[in-house]
Amino acid sequence: MHRKRHLSASITRAGIVALPLLYSLTATAREPADPHWVDDPYSRMKAMAMLQSLNADLLSHPSATLTLERWCGTHHLARDAKVVARVVKGADKPLPEGAREQLAIGMDEPVRYRQVQLVCGGLVLSEADNWYVPSRLSEAMNQELDHSDTPFGKVVQALHFRRQTLAAELLWSPLPAGWDAGTPLPPATRHPLDIPAHVLQHRALLVSGDNHPFSLVVESYTANVLAMPSALLSPTP
Repeated sequence: MHRKRHLSASITRAGIVALPLLYSLTATAREPADPHWVDDPYSRMKAMAMLQSLNADLLSHPSATLTLERWCGTHHLARDAKVVARVVKGADKPLPEGAREQLAIGMDEPVRYRQVQLVCGGLVLSEADNWYVPSRLSEAMNQELDHSDTPFGKVVQALHFRRQTLAAELLWSPLPAGWDAGTPLPPATRHPLDIPAHVLQHRALLVSGDNHPFSLVVESYTANVLAMPSALLSPTP
C-alpha cells in the first residue's frame, strides 16, 4: 500500500538507528531463512539496530510492500525476494477503542474489516488489520475489496488519499530500559534469544482528498523480519 510516512512518529531510543555495525558480515542466501539468534550483547545490539533501521525505512518510504521487498533481498530472507499480499479470508476483528472517533463516524455507521499478510518466500513479514468505512468508498471499490486480493491502496487510489501516522512503536526491545544511561546488558547465555511473534507496529488513518477519514490501519511486523541466515548473525573472527 502506498502511503506518505512521517519521521516524527514516536519511537523510543531512535538514536540507535545510527549504531555502526562493528563487524564485517558475510552470508549466502538460502530459504527458508534461519531465525536463530544467540542471546548475547552483540546480538541484542544488532537486533535493536536492525529494528530501528527497518522502522525508519518504513516511515520514510511510501510503500511498505517495496520496503519489505528490499529488506527481504538485502538480508537474504528468501531466494526470490518478492513480497506478495495475501488476503486472509473470513478474518474478523472488532474495531479498536476510539476508532469511531478517529474515523469521524457514528455508532451505527457500518464498518468492514480486511486482513492482509505481506509474505516473502513463505515468511509472513507483516499482518495488516484494516477497518474501513464502505459508505466513503464507491460501489466498485467495495465490490473489488469483497471479491479480490487487490491491495487496498490500489483499490482506493482514486480517492487521492494521504496517510496520517498515529503511532509507531517497538513491541519488543532487545535492550533493557536505561541501556543508554549505563544499565548493563544481560550477560551472554547459550540459549536462543527470545523474540516475540510481533516486534514492531504502525497505526495510521487513511484520509481522502476531501479530508474524510475512511480507513484505520494497524500494521504488525513479525519476528520473521529478523529471520536472516545464521551467517549474518555473528561477527566474523
